[in-house]
Amino acid sequence: MSTRHNIINTLAALGAVLATTTSFAALDLASAADLGATPAPVFKAPAPVEEFNPWMIRVRVLGVIPESGGTVNGVSGSDLSYSDSVVPELDITYFFTKNWAAELILGVTPHDINGEGSLSSLGKIGEVWLLPPTLTLQYHFTDFGAFKPYVGAGINYTFFFDQQADSADSLDVHDTWGWALQVGFDYMLDEHWGINVDLKKLFLQPDFDVTVAGTPLTGTADLNPWIVGVGVTYKF
Repeated sequence: MSTRHNIINTLAALGAVLATTTSFAALDLASAADLGATPAPVFKAPAPVEEFNPWMIRVRVLGVIPESGGTVNGVSGSDLSYSDSVVPELDITYFFTKNWAAELILGVTPHDINGEGSLSSLGKIGEVWLLPPTLTLQYHFTDFGAFKPYVGAGINYTFFFDQQADSADSLDVHDTWGWALQVGFDYMLDEHWGINVDLKKLFLQPDFDVTVAGTPLTGTADLNPWIVGVGVTYKF
């Protein structure tokens, strides 16, 4: 009886071990099933970075409107006036950031120089062409959608060439530095093309030498032109 009792006890112990093992296996399978039901993480590609191209060009038609003023040294009551001009112009703009930029304008403009006041009897004294490259530092406002206004200030160096005397015997207007102020806007029609309106004020007062009736004279021409531009913008 003792041996039989031992066998029965042994079989009962093995059954308990088997039941415990089965329970753990069932728990592992359930856990594996739960893990398998967890959705895989979704990978989202980063938003594309907008490429920034710093270059912009404009082609404008300019109205160049000088002030009337100036004197011939030693001639009492002397005064000068200058003709207006309409010319084409190209400008190149480089953006350091989306707000700060530098603009260089390139163009030439012709003007007559006329005697006024005590010089009115001279009429047209002569004519001259100007090459006034102007470099401005600009701030562009970017919070108004397609409408992009800007302001600027800078320097100008004007070359005077193809000078011809008329009632004077000779005329020589000297190249000179000047200051520039600017305000304008671009209205962008799409990513690249837009319409531009621009207004500049140049502070330009060159000295000149003139010979009238054999008498050499010197003076200062107060040009100080307003430059009004309308044109087309292309942003690269």
